[in-house]
Amino acid sequence: MVYKMAKVKSKWICQTCGYETSGYLGKCPDCSSWGTLVEETYSKSPARELSSIADSRNSSPQLLKDISLDESIRYTTGMLEFDTVLGGGLVMGSLVLIGGDPGIGKSTITLQSCGNLAKNGLKTLYVSAEESAKQIKLRAERLNVNSENLYIFAENNIEEIQKTLTELKPEILIIDSIQAVYNPAITSSPGSVSQVRECCGILMHIAKSMGITVLVIGHVTKDGAIAGPKVLEHMVDTVLYFEGDRYKSYRLLRTIKNRFGSTNDVGVFNMEENGLVEVSNPSELFLSERSNAIAPGSVVIASSEGSRPILVEIQALVGPTSYPSPRRVTTGIEYNRVLQILAVLEKRVGLNLSKQDVYVNAVGGIDIQEPAADLGIALAVATCARNVTVDPETVIIGEIGLSGEIRSVSNLESKINEAYKLGFKKVLVPKSNLPLKTIPHNLEIIGVSRLLEAITSSISVASNK
Repeated sequence: MVYKMAKVKSKWICQTCGYETSGYLGKCPDCSSWGTLVEETYSKSPARELSSIADSRNSSPQLLKDISLDESIRYTTGMLEFDTVLGGGLVMGSLVLIGGDPGIGKSTITLQSCGNLAKNGLKTLYVSAEESAKQIKLRAERLNVNSENLYIFAENNIEEIQKTLTELKPEILIIDSIQAVYNPAITSSPGSVSQVRECCGILMHIAKSMGITVLVIGHVTKDGAIAGPKVLEHMVDTVLYFEGDRYKSYRLLRTIKNRFGSTNDVGVFNMEENGLVEVSNPSELFLSERSNAIAPGSVVIASSEGSRPILVEIQALVGPTSYPSPRRVTTGIEYNRVLQILAVLEKRVGLNLSKQDVYVNAVGGIDIQEPAADLGIALAVATCARNVTVDPETVIIGEIGLSGEIRSVSNLESKINEAYKLGFKKVLVPKSNLPLKTIPHNLEIIGVSRLLEAITSSISVASNK
């Protein structure tokens, strides 16, 4: 009898983008990364099954009008902020990817959610591929998580995980983390592109065939992307990023992709000794250390994190430079955006910053992406350069064009209402957004159309204070 051996081949795979080639290349042609191609061997065996679980989905076509939705298709996690980001809760049979920096709180939020789901009668399996069951038990006691429906399984072999799922048949499955899980049929090491892609494909098949809701935790690279190829994000139903300053207590849960809801929502949490606590009013958190004795260069802006308005303090420091070229340093604000605003200040306002160092900071470590923060940044720099202050009870909202005009912004009324709830008396807004449908009582709205007009209005407000 002749035995036919499986043919062993090798290929070079980029560990950043998943590009494959037959030979080594110093630079990846796809993502232009250097030194990221690693040789991986694989065996080509005939008919290797990805999963031993039978597919229970209906294989015949159905009319859209005949498909019925069960009201219990979503599971609530017991954390309102988490449910909001997910679009109303976890969808049955969905595959959710949660990424974030080490120590940011990914395992904490999933373990707390597991405790709440298990208390609601859902059989939950927490698979730890990096920690032992005793380590998970210690964290669970610290977070006050305890339920008869919560199972802990310390395993990183995907085949053993499949066997356990077949026997236990849970409704919720947690994988912590996908980079530590491996398939023994693939010779490459855990965390490689081939392993991550293969294991994620098996988990996707499990989620769709058995109707199990799967939450997968993924590590983040130094560039802020989930480790592994981009195809991993395309395979899952929902991609969430858990981010925040590790030296601050607050955390942001941001939606990058969601097939079952909006990608415009952000959840805010506060990391405390007993776990993550939801923050219902993040603006109050970011402005908690702001003093009434405001120095020049400090303003409050209203930005949007998804569909939620958030008030953030912007600080600017302008002073003579001691370097051949003046320094431009930004924290929490896009560097090129600040350079553009400085160019507009010099050309349209006549503010000479060619021999001045400029430092701009979004207090609290939050990243400001919305253009509605432009006017606040410009006023912070201008008032610091002129050594004047803006009224501490004023909120600044507006986008700046290259000709110095103040452009309209979206969701203005929600931003104004947020400022009113926190006790602010005045709001500087683009004139093109006026008139507004509803204005809170005793709140003064000042409309401006040019940057120079906005600077004059803010300085006059400060001088009349």
